[in-house]
Amino acid sequence: MVVDLDIDETERGEYTVVTVGGEIDVYTAPTLRERITKVLDRGKPNIVVDLREVQFLDSTGLGVLVGAMRRVEGIGGHMIVLCDRPHIMKVFEITGLATWFDIRSDFDEE
Repeated sequence: MVVDLDIDETERGEYTVVTVGGEIDVYTAPTLRERITKVLDRGKPNIVVDLREVQFLDSTGLGVLVGAMRRVEGIGGHMIVLCDRPHIMKVFEITGLATWFDIRSDFDEE
C-alpha cells in the first residue's frame, strides 16, 4: 500500500505550521495525529494546519482535526486551518464544523 501523505513543519511567529499534502484518510490520519500531538507535547499551543495541498479528506481525517482542536482549546491555544479547496471546505460545511474551526484561505487573513 502506498501512503500518499506529506507533512512538513515550520515556525511562523508564535505558531507552528503543519503543512499537509496528499490524502488524509483512514490510512494516513494516524500519521497526522501523531505529528500534531508531537507539536502540542513540545509546549506549542498555537498551531496552523495547512490543508491547501490536500486532495482528499475523509471523516477519519476530520476526526483528527476535531481532536486536535479540542486539545488546543483545552490548553489555551489557538488553531487555524488553512483551506482554499472547495471540495475540502465542503466537508467542513456539511458537518457543521466550518463555523467552529478558524478556517482561512491564507495565514494573514483575519
